[in-house]
Amino acid sequence: MNERHDVERYAVRMRKAVHVFCAGHFITLTDTLCEPVHGHNWMAAAEVEGQPDAHGMVVDFILLRDELSAITSRLDHKMLLPTANPLLSVTTAAAGEGRSEVTVRFGDRRWVFPTDECVLLPVANTTAEWIARWIGHELLASMARGGRPIVGTLRIEVDECLGQSAVWERRGA
Repeated sequence: MNERHDVERYAVRMRKAVHVFCAGHFITLTDTLCEPVHGHNWMAAAEVEGQPDAHGMVVDFILLRDELSAITSRLDHKMLLPTANPLLSVTTAAAGEGRSEVTVRFGDRRWVFPTDECVLLPVANTTAEWIARWIGHELLASMARGGRPIVGTLRIEVDECLGQSAVWERRGA
């Protein structure tokens, strides 16, 4: 007896120009080497895989677009700094006249940035991989807060320059 078992897969992909953000960063390449400050025109993309609901949707395109836009807009025109890197010291201090500054140290190197131009990320390095993971967790939390949790698989891709990207995935139910 030759039985056939079809398996269907449904997914929604979101890769839009509105999810491009321009941001600076640097990463520690080794315990003794830290690259120079530079920037990218990053692009975030999301894919949600799961079963369509009673209305035939894996996820609402508009809600996914808006939530991902809100997250990427927080990163746009900012300096992305990791707070969980044991090789870096990242501190915030008053700079006078109601301003504050973020100071980053790596060995004998030191950078100072206006606090309001930085995003302090709870990651070990501001690599595309860790930024994708951070965006993914932010998206999961915001969708859940909005009453539309992502229960299927979520993939976030972060492209730091055309054709050079990293993917993070959380497999759901």
